Amino acid sequence: MDTENTPNSLLFTHFGTYNPYWWLSSDSDALKLSQNTQSSSRAIRLSPEQASQVRALLGITACLRLEVMLFDDPITLYLVGRKVDAWTWAGTASDYRDIDSLANCLSQGIAYSEQVVSEVNSLVVIIDSNGKIKRFNRLCEEVTGFKEENVVGHDAHDLFMPDTEHEEARANIKEFFKSKKPFDIVRPVNGKYGIRQILWRNKIVESGSGVNENYLICSGTDITEERRVKARLLELANNDVLTGLPNRHAIQEAIASATSRSDEIPFAVLFIDLDNFKKVNDYYGHLIGDELIKAAALAIRSCLREGDTIARLGGDEFLVVIHDATPQGVESITKRVIERMKEPFYVNYVELYATCSIGIALFPDHGKSMEELVRHADMAMYAAKEEGRNTYRLFALDMNEKVSKFVWLDTNLRKAISEGQFELHYQPKKNLKTGKTESVEALIRWNSPERGLISPLEFIPYAEESGLIVPLGKWVMEEAARQAGKWKQQGLKIRIAINLSARQLRSPELINEFKKALLRENIFPSMLDLELTESCLIEDELLALNLIKEFSDLGAEVHLDDFGTGYSSLSHLARLPIDSIKLDRSFIHSIHNDIRAQRLLRSMVAVAQELELQVVAEGVETQDQLEFLRGIGVDHAQGYLFAKPMRVAELEVWMTHSSTLKSVA
Repeated sequence: MDTENTPNSLLFTHFGTYNPYWWLSSDSDALKLSQNTQSSSRAIRLSPEQASQVRALLGITACLRLEVMLFDDPITLYLVGRKVDAWTWAGTASDYRDIDSLANCLSQGIAYSEQVVSEVNSLVVIIDSNGKIKRFNRLCEEVTGFKEENVVGHDAHDLFMPDTEHEEARANIKEFFKSKKPFDIVRPVNGKYGIRQILWRNKIVESGSGVNENYLICSGTDITEERRVKARLLELANNDVLTGLPNRHAIQEAIASATSRSDEIPFAVLFIDLDNFKKVNDYYGHLIGDELIKAAALAIRSCLREGDTIARLGGDEFLVVIHDATPQGVESITKRVIERMKEPFYVNYVELYATCSIGIALFPDHGKSMEELVRHADMAMYAAKEEGRNTYRLFALDMNEKVSKFVWLDTNLRKAISEGQFELHYQPKKNLKTGKTESVEALIRWNSPERGLISPLEFIPYAEESGLIVPLGKWVMEEAARQAGKWKQQGLKIRIAINLSARQLRSPELINEFKKALLRENIFPSMLDLELTESCLIEDELLALNLIKEFSDLGAEVHLDDFGTGYSSLSHLARLPIDSIKLDRSFIHSIHNDIRAQRLLRSMVAVAQELELQVVAEGVETQDQLEFLRGIGVDHAQGYLFAKPMRVAELEVWMTHSSTLKSVA
């Protein structure tokens, strides 16, 4: 430094340097100066206004001129610095008249700013009004693969933007230079590893030296991965992962949008459910099941027109929206799906069949909202399943009434079980040889506070379907055991037969619950007998065989109910250790005028006798029927000819007048 031309040299005289270090704390207005950060300092008192000027400096390096007294000598200090932490401002000082020192301070500040621009974790590009690059930081070099020295002075649009973006970007920049308003924009940039999406935050600034010129400072953030993640999340939110089809959310949004149009253009919603998919899935496993779902999705889609939409709701359920089609057109497409799904699917060399049941709801005839249309299509699909599956049904109002009935049953049947609204009625069985009543059948009745006495024909099917038959059957078992125990205490030996369904047989607690009921009421060996339908034997013959043996070991008799109406064979009768068969009432009803029914009954009785099985006839209503049945060797009979099902009190009165009861020995 040329010391001869340095005016006063006060800073050098007192601090041994022309650019001493300065700092100001938040709790004092004394500006401290020292040769460096390690040496002792001297303080210069600032006025409150001057101290506020210093404390106005932020984290970006800036400059400030102050008129102060240094050891009774006036000096104009030029401070270059910034806020370094929450309590301190610091930098370097120089004499305002000392050109060399001033330049040194400024160069240090500029070097710091340049380093910040270069190393900041954002893309920083400075361009002029012609789109020429003036500054290009390190992160820009990493993203694009270009060095700053190779791009300065070149057109940013030509170098880094796809051709389709050039004209629009140039037009935008011209407008921005005119308005001088800050703006944000996302632009694709040709990067080193492909096109990147960059969010640019832009601001127009004036040059600080030389010719007065405006520049566009562009600070960019690479949002490519963020956009990919958002796109993937959007895809997951709207697409089924397994099939790639739109999912429940997406199709519901589409239907809701279609129903909200003011012109009410008709369309159809198809609810499709694969038949017996669960059995395929359980037998072959989920991998094969998943492949079948994907194959079924492709098959259904192949039957649709361009513009129609198929979505997977989950499991084996699909929803299809058919646009701009007449009811006849919708039916034609539905039939095409039904026929296609009858064909075999070949999955991993396995031949599989997956027919389907379809329900149809039309907009606006069957609903004016998404919820109504989907619900009604679902109802129609269940109606198709009830019709035997592999078919379709169009929604009708009576389906709604049926569902309403089921909803009422679901709510009130559960309440009835917990509140004890059921009672047992008993129908006696007559021994046709002795004329005595030795047993009765327990028949459940629902005494609803809301609807009065409800027939089991109304609620038993729903109890079976919903699984409520299990707790309901347990109540019947315990109540019948309680009544059998009470009769035993009265000296009466009356056996009570209760009905068991296939679903009850699958309950792992059935035998234990039966034993507990017998022991609790002291009717061991059992005075309860069991009536099983033929469907119980068909579903799982081995399970039925083992249970029958266990019930027999406990002293219970097992009767095969509704014999002749199902799928029983002579081999079934020979293998199962049952005690009797019950001839279904449909045969009894027609024996007075149907020769074939008479022959069939004679054959069934003869087979039973050969197998040493007792034969019970139910539904006996006339004396002629009774005489015929007695004549062919039927052992027991029940029906309205003798008595209808009765409450306990009525039954006991009836028994005292009808015949002498068999007493406990």
